[in-house]
Amino acid sequence: MCGIIGILGSHQVAPQLVEALKRLEYRGYDSAGVATINADGQLDRRRAVGKLVNLSDRLVTDPLPGQSGIGHTRWATHGAATEENAHPHHRGGIAVVHNGIIENFKELRAELVAAGYNPESDTDTETVAMLTARHLDQGMSPVEAARATLSLLKGAFALAFLFDGEADLMVAARKGSPLVVGHGEGEMFVGSDAIALAPFTDRITYLEDGDHVIVTRAGAEIFDADGQPVSRDMATIDVGATAIDKGGYRHFMAKEIAEQPAVLGDVLSHYIKGDRIVLPDGMDFSEVDRITLVACGTAYLAGYVAKYWFEKLAGLPCDLDVASEFRYREPPLSEKSWGIFVSQSGETADTLAALHYARGKVAKTVGVVNVGTSAIARDTDTALPTMAGVEVCVASSKAFTCQLAVLAVLALKAAQDRGMLDDAALARHLADLRGIPALVNQALSTADDCEKLAEWLSESADVLFLGRGPLYPVALEGALKLKELSYIHAEGYASGELKHGPIALIDQNMPVVVVAPRDELFEKTVSNMQEVMARHGQVLLVSDAAGIEEAGDGIHAPLTMPTGGGLFQPIVYAVPMQYLAYFTAVAKGTDVDQPRNLAKSVTVE
Repeated sequence: MCGIIGILGSHQVAPQLVEALKRLEYRGYDSAGVATINADGQLDRRRAVGKLVNLSDRLVTDPLPGQSGIGHTRWATHGAATEENAHPHHRGGIAVVHNGIIENFKELRAELVAAGYNPESDTDTETVAMLTARHLDQGMSPVEAARATLSLLKGAFALAFLFDGEADLMVAARKGSPLVVGHGEGEMFVGSDAIALAPFTDRITYLEDGDHVIVTRAGAEIFDADGQPVSRDMATIDVGATAIDKGGYRHFMAKEIAEQPAVLGDVLSHYIKGDRIVLPDGMDFSEVDRITLVACGTAYLAGYVAKYWFEKLAGLPCDLDVASEFRYREPPLSEKSWGIFVSQSGETADTLAALHYARGKVAKTVGVVNVGTSAIARDTDTALPTMAGVEVCVASSKAFTCQLAVLAVLALKAAQDRGMLDDAALARHLADLRGIPALVNQALSTADDCEKLAEWLSESADVLFLGRGPLYPVALEGALKLKELSYIHAEGYASGELKHGPIALIDQNMPVVVVAPRDELFEKTVSNMQEVMARHGQVLLVSDAAGIEEAGDGIHAPLTMPTGGGLFQPIVYAVPMQYLAYFTAVAKGTDVDQPRNLAKSVTVE
């Protein structure tokens, strides 16, 4: 959500700022801007609404010179997506860019207005610029002014400040939102994440929560939340791992769907050696009395599938919570329970807050994350990487299935530790799990059929998804993906709930996607399909060959899936859900990789 880049460089930085912002497009945005300090020491800026190409065009007709600058892609929170609300905000001798939300901006703005500082935008961010400008007017130095401003802010934020007449100074800070410092040769950088800085440096320092940093071309001085100088480790990143390239695919999502067999193979080989599960020390479930799974969005649905696995395989009670609700209801937590926090970015604000609530109340906190240097990875007792690689499309695909793979391994380890599986049964389940990448590879062959079916779905106003058991969360994921990408209203339901309300929606115009492999619940699902078809609903059955044959005539269309996978079929059945949403979006002409109003990394509540 939003993106920040700052450069103290040795070349004209405006083109570099735009290049870095392009690498942050995946985070989601609706306007963009840059500010630089020119040769006379004066701040100037250019902003534009919409895609970065609009900002690039603006810079062609109205160049912005300077070797020091900051840039931003904004995802609107306070105020509409307009040029006036776009960052950087410039007041007096200060320009600022901001990710997050300043919770007390109304009170601060009221004080500033009373003092004669009137806002020119609707944003909370401008209040930061106005406040800093006031401190400068009171005679403070730039660093003093920034620190005085930071001390008054409440909320979650990452900030970068640039000052008139200070071409070799940048002040940056983080509280709740991620921020990194990049180290070059006679150049320094700040950014929302390492991806933004990859073209410029492979040496990165991750700021801790509450840190602020004074950056010059000579280096960075970091101070903790108490204002004390601190040393933070410098990491060398793999620039190749941050490469953002479509690899010949039309969209990043298509590429990321196709990468799933490979990344699933990577994650399973990392955690499974022969018939042995390999996890970090301390991952023993024998004394655990309950699991609490917390996540948001698609990661929450991965947790929903895992709830079935933990309870069925390990006999371990499992609570599942949406992170944004978890801490506010203040749930009682057992001292013998574990909290598992699932997040692609590892920076999801609600999930991070839930983790902080749980720490000290549970025996262990575990992070299932795709970014090993993220806040959740650092703040949990044990962080388990999902190893999906960079995922650019806002709608998650490979990160989801990799989360499922890691959670499946955890459920099997819990079952083993609790004596619920003997060696032979464990070996069978591990064999099923190791076979999942091959089955996912077969599932990719449904792409052509999904593309044809998408033409039909794209003409619908509403779509219903049904599933049972651990395939019910996959139905929820199918509905979520269709909503995210195509803007078609879609809902997922447990098949057995059809008669308890949703059946009222069924008519000849309602596509009903039924996710149902031929398993012990299939006969009940067939009964639900008959209820739909009796009311002229149009059923798309996603099943294996045996299931499609047993379903018989009357379905609108079959989508044949490979057979196998055991309890871990949900990972395989995620693929057609992704493809149906993807091709429907393509048919409708929506923005597949950056759907409207959505952000990849949700770093505000």
